[in-house]
Amino acid sequence: MNSRIPVVLLACGSFNPITNMHLRLFEVARDHLHQTGNYQVIEGIISPVNDNYKKKDLVAAQHRVAMAQLALQTSDWIRVDPWESEQAQWMETVQVLRHHHSELLRSLPQTEGPGHKAASPAPAAVPELKLLCGADVLKTFQTPNLWKDAHIQEIVEKFGLVCVGRAGHDHKGYISESPILQRYQHNIHLAREPVQNEISATYVRWALGHGRSVKYLLPDAVITYIRDHKLYNKSSP
Repeated sequence: MNSRIPVVLLACGSFNPITNMHLRLFEVARDHLHQTGNYQVIEGIISPVNDNYKKKDLVAAQHRVAMAQLALQTSDWIRVDPWESEQAQWMETVQVLRHHHSELLRSLPQTEGPGHKAASPAPAAVPELKLLCGADVLKTFQTPNLWKDAHIQEIVEKFGLVCVGRAGHDHKGYISESPILQRYQHNIHLAREPVQNEISATYVRWALGHGRSVKYLLPDAVITYIRDHKLYNKSSP
């Protein structure tokens, strides 16, 4: 086990609201990486998007962060990080990855260099940071003007992807259609969810707005929070 490469999984997105599907992505990805025999997942991070993303029906970040914290009360390895949501402007995904990578390096114990000055940590001790996503995100890489090619390359070359398959998405096809993804496919891990999980936050918002039950689609604590703060109804803040 000690020879395995430590990995931190980072998921970026709206989490509007966080659902059980979001949580399952982490569990499926961790199982997949562990089964390779090469990796040991040491942490998962959920990073809700900044309010300035201006997505339709996006509730305030303070609520999305709070709901994620409630959803993760029963997890001993995944946490929510509010940094992205607290910035003055919307951050591109690659900027969020860079931030968390630098935070990872800063948190490692430093070895002493010449003259007792702090030097870089030993390479073997540096965890890899990988972007966790659903197969639908791979598809968005092909959307014109949505992603910069340089950013896609940095994500897959420097960090790597763990992509969990979703029904209706041909993740292998998305890779074969992209020269950048093809070039770095060795750094793209395709995890398969044996139990198809198609919980949609879009549907959850619709159901809440129409008085339908969302029990078992979201953690109970999140449902209570939504009710208490009157979110996702016709007069949501």
